[in-house]
Amino acid sequence: MKFQPNVPKKAVKTKFIEGSLSRFDGKTLSVGYGTTKPLSRRKFVLLMRKVISLAKQNKVDTIAVGYKDIKSFAPTEFSDYEVGKIAGTAFVMADYEYTTYKSKPKDGFVRVQTVAIPNTPKAGKEGFWHGEVIATEINACRELANTPGSDMTPVLLADAARKAARGTKVEVSSLGRTEMEALGMGALLGVAKGSPEEPQLIVMEYKGGNPKQKPIVLVGKGVTFDTGGLQIKPGDHMYEMHMDMSGGAAVIHAVALAAKLKIKANVVGIIPSVENAASGSAMRPGDILTSLSGKTIEVLHTDAEGRLILADALTYAKRFKPALVADAATLTGAALITLGEQASAFMTNREEQIPEFMQLGEESGDYLWPLPLWEEYDYILRSSFADMANIPSSGNSRYAGTIGGGKFLEAFAKELNCPWIHVDMAPKMTSNPEEFLAKGAAGAPVRFFLALIQKHAQK
Repeated sequence: MKFQPNVPKKAVKTKFIEGSLSRFDGKTLSVGYGTTKPLSRRKFVLLMRKVISLAKQNKVDTIAVGYKDIKSFAPTEFSDYEVGKIAGTAFVMADYEYTTYKSKPKDGFVRVQTVAIPNTPKAGKEGFWHGEVIATEINACRELANTPGSDMTPVLLADAARKAARGTKVEVSSLGRTEMEALGMGALLGVAKGSPEEPQLIVMEYKGGNPKQKPIVLVGKGVTFDTGGLQIKPGDHMYEMHMDMSGGAAVIHAVALAAKLKIKANVVGIIPSVENAASGSAMRPGDILTSLSGKTIEVLHTDAEGRLILADALTYAKRFKPALVADAATLTGAALITLGEQASAFMTNREEQIPEFMQLGEESGDYLWPLPLWEEYDYILRSSFADMANIPSSGNSRYAGTIGGGKFLEAFAKELNCPWIHVDMAPKMTSNPEEFLAKGAAGAPVRFFLALIQKHAQK
């Protein structure tokens, strides 16, 4: 998609009309905005996406929309830069769809090639440019997460990280099975046992800040396909489990995005990547794994594997002496039951920072809602035979499922000696029909990670 100030002759004029209905008469695309304006931040994003969605539905590849019209719907406190950035991000995200495995139609896939926005001020133009960069990286994250498990193994995910970092100042390295065995990463390797695919610990380093500045460390779950292990998922729950590496994809592209925007911050990305397969060599219920931290873990359920690989990654993060650690994972179906498809759940070891994290989620568009990590939930980790269990050993294991995942990770985050936030992004793994985004991966929480990095750069 290209943004430009001049209006091509073939451009279809876009106007906004009161009401919920929209229409196209062959010359003008009339987009219903509702009954009031200006809009809230959330509704402004959706309206901008709706413009592109309607253009695509009507096979319009070039549109013109006045900057003043766009700004009239933005919250009054928005600067020209914010208007451009948010609208630009929304336009480009709404134009994406996953067509990699589809035969190309004779006339090509429907895309909006050009958006002409006359009378855009200088700050607005800068905003549109940044919005395009941000959304392009988010769409690359969606492309990666949408890739079928047959074509996305841990080694290929490491290759994807190198590709994403190409042309930037991001250094990418990875540890294989032998190196992880030498370190003692027994939790990660326990999950990897069931698959012939080589596990990887992918590390991305962007040094854009002062050398003395402690880095922000992002950790992303990279399960390239999750069968559930020996306690195998039912068929309807196994579909889309190639996207169980969405947290890892988000970390890869958040680090790359920080470098492309030349943010003055030091950022480390860590992606533990495995395939959770069912085989004769797979970990069994009752197995006891020794993690990198030295803590032993009783495996009570092989489908609670994400927290196992993240445990070793969180311990590994300690060597970077981080200022803050944030992890993202499609960790629990319980988060989807709790929040639906509207927001990711999050937990943190710094209760006083909950409002800050929620605000960053709201401003970025990756909406978050907090859950507690009270001591009353410590029972979830009790094990009769190891230091801890990966699901509750007594009571109903379905109770507080999302909190249980957070409590497990908290046990390893305690060693970090810095703020830590865990984002259970299972609710936002895929887009929902109300978002004007194509079916498939939603690209969360790249924008939230970017907001965290930018906040860190200001300190």
